[in-house]
Amino acid sequence: MEKIIAHLIGDQITSNSKEAQNLYSIQRFGEKTKDKVTYMLVEALFLLEDEKMEIFDIKDRKIKLKKLLKKLLKLDKKIILKYIAYKNLREKGLIPKTALKYGADFRIYKKKGTHSNWICFVASEKETLTWQEFSSKNRVAHSTKKNLLIAIVDEENDLTYYEVSWKKL
Repeated sequence: MEKIIAHLIGDQITSNSKEAQNLYSIQRFGEKTKDKVTYMLVEALFLLEDEKMEIFDIKDRKIKLKKLLKKLLKLDKKIILKYIAYKNLREKGLIPKTALKYGADFRIYKKKGTHSNWICFVASEKETLTWQEFSSKNRVAHSTKKNLLIAIVDEENDLTYYEVSWKKL
């Protein structure tokens, strides 16, 4: 497969290439809108690192991984934590998608074409979570009929997942 040619414009990475359309159809990378595919920032990082994508700026200059990461850190301070979680979830065969409208980091699907199973929040082990924040996250997950998944990234970049689900007694 040829590499996806994508462009970074502002805070969006998009491609209208045939390869982008094919990868979307097969593995659900990106979100399809009309004639192009738009990628989450972590998704583009993943594809770039995996050598499935090349990203160009508006002047059509190729952007290397380190330079892209530097740019993305300005847009999202938690990009590295999110990337670690995104990569791990993809390696497990899951499909993480944006959950911005829920105020979360990801919606997670077991396979394409299904209802998402989890709503995921990514955090560093150094962060604290109050009971009010936990309750709020749990309420969002419950109202969207998903289980809450909290991904904690430690100092060695290892992940621990905590799943909260509702049970009827």
